[in-house]
Order: sequence, then C-alpha cells, then structure tokens
Amino acid sequence: MPPLLEVQNLRQYFPIRGGVFRNVKAHVRAVDDVSLSIQPGQTLGLVGESGCGKTTLGRTVMRLLNPTAGQIRFDGNDITALGGSALRSFRRDMQIVFQDPYSSLNPRMTVRRLIDEGLIIHRRGDKQERLSIIERTMQRVGLDPSYMTRYPHEFSGGQRQRISLARALALKPRFLVLDEPISALDVSIQAQVVNLLAELKQEMGLTYLFISHDLSMVEYISDVVVVMYLGQIIEQSPSRALYRAPLHPYTIALLSSIPSLNPAARTKRIILQGDVPSPVNPPAGCRFNPRCPLADARCKTEVPQLIQLGEHTVHCHRVEELVAATPGGATADPAQAEALSQQIVQRIAASRLAS
Repeated sequence: MPPLLEVQNLRQYFPIRGGVFRNVKAHVRAVDDVSLSIQPGQTLGLVGESGCGKTTLGRTVMRLLNPTAGQIRFDGNDITALGGSALRSFRRDMQIVFQDPYSSLNPRMTVRRLIDEGLIIHRRGDKQERLSIIERTMQRVGLDPSYMTRYPHEFSGGQRQRISLARALALKPRFLVLDEPISALDVSIQAQVVNLLAELKQEMGLTYLFISHDLSMVEYISDVVVVMYLGQIIEQSPSRALYRAPLHPYTIALLSSIPSLNPAARTKRIILQGDVPSPVNPPAGCRFNPRCPLADARCKTEVPQLIQLGEHTVHCHRVEELVAATPGGATADPAQAEALSQQIVQRIAASRLAS
C-alpha cells in the first residue's frame, strides 16, 4: 500500500540576519535532511528533546512553512511547491491541532464561529447544513452542542483542546498533525484526550503524526516511533520493538527516563552530559557525539550511515560495529536487536564507570 504522506530529504532552514543591510549571516538548521513515510490509518509518534525540530517538521509537512529543500507528497501528489487554491484543496484533508488550545483559539469568536470558519472557507454546505455538521462534530469529541454560543475563556483546558479537535475534524480530514496535544493539560485529562484520539482514529479512518514529549503516551498510541535529535532522524522502529530494544544511545537515554511502578521493569537513569549543540553550527560527524558516552574519533568526523534490522532503522557507528561483529550480520530477528540493545546498554554503563 502506498504511503499517505511521504517526506524525502526535507530541510527547513531559518536565516539569521545582521548588520546594517540585514544580510544573512547564518542559518538555523531546524530540520535537516529528514525522510519518512506514514501509511494510511497509521499513527507515527515523533519524539525528541525540545528544540530538536519536531514542531517545525510538523508545520512544514502541513505547508504552514515553506520548505527550504526536499519533497512532500500527500496521497501520491507533490505538494512541496503548491500555493493558493491548489494547496487549499489539500488542506481539507490535512489539519493540525496545536499545543496550546487557548492561544490557538480566537478569544473573540464563539465555539460555533471557530468551527464554522473552516467550513465557510472550504464552502461546505449552507448555513443550516454547517450548523448540523458543527453539532455532530461537537458531540463526537464529547462536547454538548449547547456550548456553541460560548467563548474559549469559559472552558477548561481539556474542553478547549476538544474544541480545537472539533475544528480540525469538521472538514473530515484524512490526516492530522497533533502537535503536543496533551502537554498543556492536567494529567487526569491527558488520558481522556488520548483515548478520544484513538477512538476517532478507528471511527473515521484517520492517520496521525503525533508529536509529544510524553514517551509513555507515545508508546500507547503510536504504531511507529521516530526519534529526532538536532534536526535529524536518528532511529525509527515499530513502537513495541523500539521500547523493548532501543539501539541508539540517545534513544536508550530517553527511554531510561520513563518512570515505572514495576520494580522489575525499572532501569537505571542515564543522565546525558552537556547541552544540546546549536542548530546554527551543528557538530561534524554524528550530531550526538558531544554528549554520547560511546563516542570515538570516527563519531566526531564521519556521518553515520543507515543501519537496518528488519523494520528497525538506526544511524549509529557503534551499532554498525556490533552488527558487523554478529554472525549473519543484520537480520530481521527481534532477538538480535534486543541482544544488540543490551550490549549497547552495557557499554554505556561501563563507560560511565570508567569516567
């Protein structure tokens, strides 16, 4: 089955200007040579530290930002350079839910006007038909239609996020970018919103790009997980395989921070040293090398190539060395990936003890 969304070698650079004539002095490499694909009906979870480029990637995919380079294909159509009415026709099928539901909703507009705005722009029915769509959509996301005359400030954070979701769903899209949709909500509300997203996905046949810092929620809702670091993808795998056997040292450190109530499942927290390098001047070689406990001379000079074990892919020289030393090389055997993961964890522990 062809992917619904396909991104190839995508770059999003932001110019830094200075001087009297505001000349371009450098670029912030927010997204740097990213390629990924999302199958219809799939949820792809995107994780990484703040500033790694997750939100920028989501907005660029939606064409809210014009990409610097690369290609974006939606349902087989190249939308990289589309504009005006040509792009507007695809916007019906591609919607976004922003992180902060209060700042993304116009405080001067009622709920009805907020949801109705997109329907008017895309000419969906007359006034009465649009009212019917608004009522059904509000019910679908768990809001009483009688609330449509109220304003955003009259709702709780969870209810405002449901309004944002209703606004996105009113056009019956096929693809949603969910940019940290639960981070601004109370913990008690987060599970409700995530369960609602899972239900809507099944009912409406939706496809999600789920951007989040919450690794537990990403594991729960995602089919595939992509890990980003400093504007690049460093690891990608089906969700269960990634959480069972992470291969990149950065992913291992991230997952070690997940709390667990099961004492047998707890792992020792790996604290990364140093700060994230600047995306204006990223380090040579592997971008994680200044903070990696396993980095050697090769990591500091040579960009790691893609290593593939079945559906699990990773960019790391140390994994490459372990795969090369394994009889049979790279295979699709999950047991091999788990064994490699354990070897990397042991190396990290040994390097920390040595230091």
